[in-house]
Amino acid sequence: MPEKNSRNFILIACACAIFWPGAFIFGLPGVLRQHWQQVFDADGGAVGRTVFFILIGATCFMYLCGRLQEKYSPGRLASIGVAMCGGSAIWLSQAGNMTEVNVWAFVVGASSAFVYLPGLTVVQRWYPERRGLVAGFFNMAFGLSAAVMSPIFSILLSKWGYEALTLTAGCAALAIGLTASTLIRFPEARASAPEATTSIASTSRSVTEALKSREFWCLWLTWVFAGAAGASMLVLATGFGLARGLHLAHAVVLLTTFNLTNGCGRLISGYFSDRIGRSRIMAMSFAGAGIAYLIMPHLATLWLWAILTAVIGYAFGTLFAVSGPLAGDCFGMAHFGAIFGLIFTAYGFVSGPLGPWLSGYILDVTQGNYTLVFSYLGLMYLGSAGLILLVQPWRECRI
Repeated sequence: MPEKNSRNFILIACACAIFWPGAFIFGLPGVLRQHWQQVFDADGGAVGRTVFFILIGATCFMYLCGRLQEKYSPGRLASIGVAMCGGSAIWLSQAGNMTEVNVWAFVVGASSAFVYLPGLTVVQRWYPERRGLVAGFFNMAFGLSAAVMSPIFSILLSKWGYEALTLTAGCAALAIGLTASTLIRFPEARASAPEATTSIASTSRSVTEALKSREFWCLWLTWVFAGAAGASMLVLATGFGLARGLHLAHAVVLLTTFNLTNGCGRLISGYFSDRIGRSRIMAMSFAGAGIAYLIMPHLATLWLWAILTAVIGYAFGTLFAVSGPLAGDCFGMAHFGAIFGLIFTAYGFVSGPLGPWLSGYILDVTQGNYTLVFSYLGLMYLGSAGLILLVQPWRECRI
């Protein structure tokens, strides 16, 4: 098969492999929330902790997967992740309490690391001239999967029941994911071009070199602040609408617009990052989101709020879509997985407490002062816009 056709199939395979972890992570907790509360007599906090275990599972294994992909094929790692993803859903069908649900949450979070990091690396190596675009496409498959599958999960839950839904979803994830993982591989170096075997390594930094660079820590802090500000809207959007007197059906519009631009915007920001620069597109989206947060509490119209949550969602999607290619620009692709895995620890270990947890705490102690919370989150986005402009590609940056 010609290489150009081959890489198109590999791009689609990577998107198919990451689709099911995204659908389970972003879709199932919301669909199954009421079932868990009724059957396991769980309160909202217990159900909400599933997101914490998902995030911890992904973060704990992201760096490890980055190291492993330097020794083992990306297809093998992806197949392990797919097996964990589908198998955990089958396990979930027999869960008898919230502890077992949390085991599922940790495993499905870990599974995403085994698929996401190899897939993100593979698509960039196959398309070195359009790394932003293909990284955006790959991330869009991850981010939009829940929007596609959540209505289907809801229908299956009402018609088939909990056990049949999770068993069917787990089997589908295994069948599709394992088939896709057989196609995932790195480009082969040609014997007639020996320079190809050394080009990646010669233009790359080691993990130690990356850790000593300004660019690494600016990216890491960007993930702390932009990650915290973006993730907070996932849990604040509906509550803000309700606090402003909207009915639930109208308040959900704010979360819907956030999720739509969070998913679709990844392809758009990836495309433009190849043309106008990755730091610029990220800085513009973060600055827009910061301004949106600052003015949102002072408006009083549903559709204006929806536009602003869409701006915030776009910035959150841009963080995921463009950070990987930007890290590749700065540190090269030889050790990309390990370096990006370390950058991702900012999101898993720091953004969660600094964003969703702290913003919820502030709302509790201030009797729902969204002006204060949104100002705090808006300033974090504005700070991220300044930080990301300090991140420059390899040829321009200094150790």
